[in-house]
Order: sequence, then C-alpha cells, then structure tokens
Amino acid sequence: MPATRNQSLVGVCVLVFGLLLAWEVGWRLAEGDMKSIIFTALGFIGCAIVVTTLRNWRTGFYLFFVWMMFEDLVRKYMGNNLAVFFGKDILLAFVYVALYVEIRRGREKAFRPPFLFALSIFFWLGVLQVFNPNSPHILYGLLGFKVYFYYVPLMFVGYALIRTDADLLRLLTANALIAGLIAALGTFQAILGNTFLNPAKLDPNLEGLGNLYKSTPLSGRIFSLPDSVFVSSGRYAEYLVWTFIVVMATAAYLLLHPSGRRTIIFAVVGVLGVATLLSGSRSAVVGVAASSLVLSAAFLWGAPWRWGQAHRLVRAIRRSLIVAALSLAALLLLFPEEAGSRIAYYSETLNPNSSAYEGVNRSWDYPIHNLLDAFRDPNWVLGNGIGTTTLGGQYVANVLGTQTLRIAVEEGYGQLIIEMGILGPILWILWTAVLLYSSWKVVRALRNTRLFPIAIAIMWYAFLLLYVFTYAGLAPYENYISNVFLWLLVGVLFRLPDLLSGLAGPVAVPTRRPSRGGLRF
Repeated sequence: MPATRNQSLVGVCVLVFGLLLAWEVGWRLAEGDMKSIIFTALGFIGCAIVVTTLRNWRTGFYLFFVWMMFEDLVRKYMGNNLAVFFGKDILLAFVYVALYVEIRRGREKAFRPPFLFALSIFFWLGVLQVFNPNSPHILYGLLGFKVYFYYVPLMFVGYALIRTDADLLRLLTANALIAGLIAALGTFQAILGNTFLNPAKLDPNLEGLGNLYKSTPLSGRIFSLPDSVFVSSGRYAEYLVWTFIVVMATAAYLLLHPSGRRTIIFAVVGVLGVATLLSGSRSAVVGVAASSLVLSAAFLWGAPWRWGQAHRLVRAIRRSLIVAALSLAALLLLFPEEAGSRIAYYSETLNPNSSAYEGVNRSWDYPIHNLLDAFRDPNWVLGNGIGTTTLGGQYVANVLGTQTLRIAVEEGYGQLIIEMGILGPILWILWTAVLLYSSWKVVRALRNTRLFPIAIAIMWYAFLLLYVFTYAGLAPYENYISNVFLWLLVGVLFRLPDLLSGLAGPVAVPTRRPSRGGLRF
C-alpha cells in the first residue's frame, strides 16, 4: 500500500511537470524563441549524460567525446553561448569524479606516468603564473591554467578505458566514424560554400574564424575555407591532421587483428584525403602528407616480420594510397573548379620555383622574427602571467569590459616567454622531451607486435603537436580538440603493453582470397 501511494504521487508530479513544461514550450514556440527551447533541451540532455556518467563512467566518456566533437556546431547556431562552450568541461569533470571513485574502490587500474615529475615542475610554474603581478587580472590566469592543464587527467581516463583489444577497437572505431562524418560534412561545405553548416549571421566573435576566403597569389582564384562542424577553419584543419594519424594507424592495426571493420576504415582514409585537399590549409596538407610518409616507413620498420605478418602492413599502406588516389581523382573529375583552386593555391605558395613561394618565410623567417619579438617585451624574464596570450582571452576581456590584450606573438616558444617568462620554454622542452623519451621506450617494446602501429602513431602525434606545431604557435596545443586527443592517447599508449600479457605474437588473420574475376589490392 505505501508503494502504491508513492507511485501515484510520483505519477501526479510527473503529470503536473509535463503540463507546465508543455505550457512553457508552447509559449516559447508562439514567441518564436527557438534558442531558449534548444538551450533547455540541451540542459536536459546534459543532465541525462551526467546521471549516465555517474552510473557508468565509460559510457559517460563516450557521450562526452561525441558532445565535444559537435559542441561548436551548437555554438554557431546558439549565438556563441558560453554555457555551451563550457558544457563539455562540466561533463568531463563528472567523468573524472566517477573514474576516481572506481579507482578508490579498486575496480579500475591507475598508473604513475614516468614523466610525471618533469610535468609537475611545469605545472607548478603554471600555478605561480596565475598570480603573476604583471597579469592584468586573475581571470586570465584561471583561463590559461584551464587551457594548459584541465585535460591532463585524460591520460588516466585513457589508461583505464583500454582493458582489452575490444576496448581499443571500440575507441578507434568510434573515432574513425566521427572523423569520416566530420570530414564528409567539411567536403560538402567546401563545395557548396560557407552558407552550409553556418547560420545566416555568425556571432561577431566567430565571423573572423568560420567565414573566411582565400585567393591564390598569382592566378587570383578565390575559394572558401570550410570549418565543417567547428567554429574555426583552423580548428577543422588541425583536426584533419590529428585524426588522419589515428585513422591510418587504425587501418594498419586492423589488418593485424581479426575484425570486419576494415572496409569502413579505408573509406574514411579516402574521405580524409579529399577533405584535407579541400581544406585550403597548407599546414593540413603538409601535415597529412608528412604523416603518411613517416608512418608508412615506421610501420615497415616495426612490422612483425618474424611472424610472417609484415605483408599485412604493406597491404595497409598500399590500400591507403590507392583509396586516397582514387578519392582525389574522383574529386578532380566531379568538381574540377573547387579542387583546382586549392591545388593552384598549394602549388603557387609551396613550390620553390614559384614567385609566390612562402615556405622559407612561414617555416623560418616569420617564426624566428616573432620569437625575437618576445624578448622585446619588458616582462620577458618573469612573464605577463599564464593565459595572457591564450585562446579565449577575448571572452575574458568581454567579461571585464576591457580591450583585448595586445601583447601576443605568433610563435609558440615566444608565447611561453610572454606568458611565463624565460623559464616557460625551458620547462616546456624538459617535460615534453621526457614524455617523448618515455613514449619511445614503450614503442620499442611493442615493436614486432600487432599494437606497434597504434603506439608509433601516438608518439608521432605527440611529437608533431608538442614540437613542430608548437614551433609555429601554441594555438594547436591550446585547441581543446588536439589537447583532449593528446592526453587521451598518451594514456592509451602506456596501457598497450598490458594488452600483450600472455600472448607470444600477433593474432594470425587468415588471408581472404578474392572471388573469381575479382580485384585484389
């Protein structure tokens, strides 16, 4: 009887709440206030994700991952609402809490990163820089501290997330499917124009990021820079580089593992190749091309020759090249104008024989000039405080009602000097070098195993982000997409040796014979 009465009370409350909600939604619809309705719906979705995360942190992580990838799309149509921007960080906080509880209960495995001491030195420098007397406001320090360190615990998430090959396959497949979708949308946008996936009027803070055009310096051909689901064409271009590295490693790994997802992964490789060409970003084109060459050579070096499985990695490289070539050929055939304008831009600015060649200027002259400019700042010894040149500083200025700071330089180590003083780049090089050395030891231990392609790809990703891209500027590291990928994959890397426990060699995969008259490549 008490249970029956409680159920009736709950039913009445749900009915009343539903009627009130229907009344409120109807009133908003009548007023044409769709933003409030969407914002309320997102709030309910966020609450549902939080409840799910507290019950199962693994499911919560994947929900956070999907939310993070498509958060910018919501921001574009919601007027750059900051509550949406910080939504992913709130969800991730619950993932951290849920995982910590499970580790304390002994249900999940924790680890001590071998580079923790070097990283902690840089961490405490960041803490001190929050209170730098040269900083214009502590909000800049809090923003910078969040950008630099908030996603670092994701390495513990990545480590605990991967327990078996099935967990690794789930993560890699989810990433590949999302990457294929985002790249396909970016391809459509490059062909259809920036009115696709963008509202009629972007927020003023986003207009200069996601509605851009370029022209070829010699032929004068104009083309748009797609941003796909992101608010920035630069963020989209960087994402193509990072996800290509992971997807290429996934293709190689799947050929050494019994799985039926290979066709989908190779299709994603082709889509990423087309999207990179149409991105209009020289950094993306050079990054993807360099990664394909480096990883192909690395796969052959670390292939499991003694188990007779190395030919599978050769096949993975060959298939990736063929799929990419066929995809680019189809693009040139179907959309010659859109592809031709981008190819002209790359050839005119990257060809050393071109009068508009910018390779030397962008790779040496411009960064070095900006690095030297950092020493002209009066506070270069102690810095101006963490966060003073960080992405998102314009939002702090809006909150404070002040002008955006004009003390930034466009070179990564120069930015570290501006923010943290002369110790900034020194400690950055220290902790990143220790991280790469520790990663290299894991990679060497996994040589001649089925997990080697994943391990070497993660190390290449870390090197590319922490050194090559940082040399050009800190924006790639400060970009939450690349930052999340970095720390998540670092945790995965250090968990990979546990997957080989008790196994003498890679899993043998029977070679599929082609049907009569079929083609095999």
